[in-house]
Amino acid sequence: MSDPAMISALTIAGSDSGGGAGIQADLKTFAAHRVHGLSAIAALTAQHTRGVTAVNVPPLDFLRAQLDACFDDFRIGAVKLGMLANAEVIEAVASELERRRPGFMVLDPVMVATSGAKLLEDSALQALRTRLLPLASIVTPNLPEAELLLGHPVADRDAMHQAAQALLALGARSVFLKGGHLPDGDTVMDLFADAQGVRQIAHPRLQLEAHGTGCTLASAIAANLCRGLGLGEACFAASNYVHAALKHGYRPGRSDIVVLDHYAAAPQP
Repeated sequence: MSDPAMISALTIAGSDSGGGAGIQADLKTFAAHRVHGLSAIAALTAQHTRGVTAVNVPPLDFLRAQLDACFDDFRIGAVKLGMLANAEVIEAVASELERRRPGFMVLDPVMVATSGAKLLEDSALQALRTRLLPLASIVTPNLPEAELLLGHPVADRDAMHQAAQALLALGARSVFLKGGHLPDGDTVMDLFADAQGVRQIAHPRLQLEAHGTGCTLASAIAANLCRGLGLGEACFAASNYVHAALKHGYRPGRSDIVVLDHYAAAPQP
């Protein structure tokens, strides 16, 4: 059989019934970047812009069947990992990735939804640290997620720099640390860190509450890697994409939460 000419991106994550985050945001992001999107659903959520009301984790055999279907037929350039609710799911995914060895793995360590709903069981945190971080080409935590991974507060920009280095020491090859939760003025400062050092990425702070930004950033990085960008360049481009999608965001639900407009932010061919 011939090798597919088109490179695909695979998301392994949770489904958002409200369409703003998770698998739905990932596939919109891949499409906006003109990358064929694949998905393996690791969790189902009953969710809208006001919160998560229920979570269901499919059987592991079904998750493995989805992964086999994707890897057996498609040329996968990058894998994006999102909501993996428990240690058993993390172990199953890690074992499959060790076997398949995709070119890039982007880890979004989803732990808590924007609404505050907990999306990761306590027992899964150590599995995420020990099984997934060492496999990650890049890990993309926000500050609360970095604090959980490291076990201590990240309270200011100096602490962000130290946290980025500490995450590298845990085994990730690079880190994109998101600074949006830091209440320090009109600028949001993110950090990209790898073995060559730390670079800052700044955007004006937008005065809104949004849904799906973390999923979208990680998926945009994966899509850009499939398009041939280097890791640092992929991260800077993804950050710009999220900012543009936020600026054009809209409110589809009954809350004030903004959902990203992926197609308004789509990069030019």
